[in-house]
Formats: sequence, C-alpha cells, structure tokens
Amino acid sequence: MHPENPQPRSIAQVAESVRSDALIAYPTDSCYALGCRLGSRDGIDRIRSIRQLDNRHHFTLVCQDFAQLGQFVQIDNDVFRAIKASTPGSYTFILPATREVPRMLQHPKKKTVGVRIPDHVVTQALLTELGEPLLSSTLLLPGEEEPMTQGWEIKDRLDHVVDAVIDSGDCGTEPTTVVDFSGGEAEIVRYGAGDTTRFE
Repeated sequence: MHPENPQPRSIAQVAESVRSDALIAYPTDSCYALGCRLGSRDGIDRIRSIRQLDNRHHFTLVCQDFAQLGQFVQIDNDVFRAIKASTPGSYTFILPATREVPRMLQHPKKKTVGVRIPDHVVTQALLTELGEPLLSSTLLLPGEEEPMTQGWEIKDRLDHVVDAVIDSGDCGTEPTTVVDFSGGEAEIVRYGAGDTTRFE
C-alpha cells in the first residue's frame, strides 16, 4: 500500500475486516504494530499470545484525533496542552480511562489506558474509515530487541497468526515514547521515537 497515497478501496477493505474481528499488522510513525477492533476479546487474546504478554500490559488506543481521544481518557487543561503540543506524533500517553474503555483494557489497579494519535498517512486513513480507535500493541516479538521494520518480513513470519498485513514499506524500529500523566505530572515510562525534552 502506498505510504503517502493509500488507495481508498484497500483502506475500506482493511477497515471492514477489522470490524469483523480481524487482527492486523499495520505501519505507524514509530514502528509496525498489531491492531484490532476496540471490543475484540479474540483480538486481545491473540495479541497477548503473539507477544506473550501478561494481564498487566498496557494496551494502546490509537485515535484519529483529539475529539476521539477525549471520549476515552480524562484530561485536565495542563495535561491537554502538553499532549496537544506533541500530537500527532510518536508518543503514547497513559491517562485515567473513561467508562467508554472496556474494563479488560484498563490497568487492573490504576484504571488507566494508553492513547496516541499517530502521524502516519496510512494509519490516519484507516482510522478515518473505521470511525473508532484501533486497539494496538507494538509488533515486538518475544526475545527480540527491535520490532520488525518491513511489511514483507512480517507477512512472511506472521501470516499464520494475523489476518492481514498492511505493507507500506519500511517503518522505524523505535517504539513510541511513553509518558504517564495518570498521577498529574509527566513521568517518562519508556524512551522511544518521540523527543522527551518538553516532559522532563
């Protein structure tokens, strides 16, 4: 799929498969990720199985824009300004979840969830077509230090465990920078592709 000018028909096909509970591998502005429909228990179980994750792992809601993001997390004015200045971009923000977020996606004790707005044409086109966030996790396989960067390699290795791979060429190897705002102040949980200067 063309990274700058994806075909609407192809995007519509992927969105329809996601609505039907498909698990996809897709490109972002940081690295490739696994994604499924927000309420897909099967998708969550498959992501956990592929990545060998436990129940404490924070999933991320990949949102189209701030209007969508605001439905799923609670943001005060100071935090809003800090996040607004950094999005769209390679950041994941951990914030208190609203009631719109299924309990199985929230941190079991903190009731938080990760959210992000990616700066990637293909991902944005898919989110626009889908009309809701993607439930997502970095495509980092157990025992490997970096995510896979090529769509063809992902298709070659994971074709038997995912339903579709959106191949739009080379992606980066750095996952997002993760900033936890759930305590009110910015706490950098993971240093990644996003510049951390404004949060330190």
